[in-house]
Amino acid sequence: MIPAAFEYFAPKSLDDALRLVERHGDEAKLLAGGQSLIPLMKLRLSVPRYVVDIGRIRSLRSIREEGGWLVIGALSTHHDVESSEMVRLMAPLLAETASEIGDVQVRNRGTIGGSLSHSDPAADYPAAMLALDAQIVAASSSGTRTIHASEFFLDLMTTQLRPGEILTEVRIPRLPERSGSAYRKLHQPASGFALAGAAVRVSLDEVGKIASAAIGITGVAVRPFRASGAEAMLAGKKPSPKLLADASEKVADGVEPLADIHASAAYRRAAASVYARRALEAALARAEGEKG
Repeated sequence: MIPAAFEYFAPKSLDDALRLVERHGDEAKLLAGGQSLIPLMKLRLSVPRYVVDIGRIRSLRSIREEGGWLVIGALSTHHDVESSEMVRLMAPLLAETASEIGDVQVRNRGTIGGSLSHSDPAADYPAAMLALDAQIVAASSSGTRTIHASEFFLDLMTTQLRPGEILTEVRIPRLPERSGSAYRKLHQPASGFALAGAAVRVSLDEVGKIASAAIGITGVAVRPFRASGAEAMLAGKKPSPKLLADASEKVADGVEPLADIHASAAYRRAAASVYARRALEAALARAEGEKG
């Protein structure tokens, strides 16, 4: 289908973009990589009167280290994140997650800021954001504010972003020594979205016990979530196959899984357990110094 008529703007600065979204309010939509918005417009599920293309704002496409934090600009593409040596060094979980998104075309056009703002319940990045204790920075005409990932995702395709705000960057803290991470998911065959996905970060203490564990789950519920019950089971324990199996069984406790044409609620719950265990096994192996 063909989108409905709209007025197009292509600001070259963040200030100009903020003025436009403030002026046009709910009638305007931001366009970054377009991998979410354009299909919705073609189906006329989204009919904006104004489209503000922020793709020319060069300051929003950067990856840098700042005071021990990894800082990723919102317009960095999935390929930028996947291929960045700095991301691979400071947040390998994020690079691995980016490599699992869609296909080559999507990874070369889609952006991290666009994906997080859209907040699809089957998207890959949100689970990693939760597991990495990321911070999300949003700008408006009145200034900037920082939102912790644990507070950012509210409901189905709903985030903490306020009208007139633009997500500008993601900040990820440096991991402790003896840390490992992994992302594993069950792909929807056509789209590559996660029917169930688990992003895991673990840190070991000096005697090999699990000092901390973070498990972000996507694709299962209307929003991504931390598997806090499973994390609590792991903390302070010596890793063992039984411990990982028992903790993995708890990752969807207290959550009402989605059910659709692709998977039943029971199937998603079971898949979350399986893929959480696989991610835990891989993350622990990496924390212990194994490659792969």
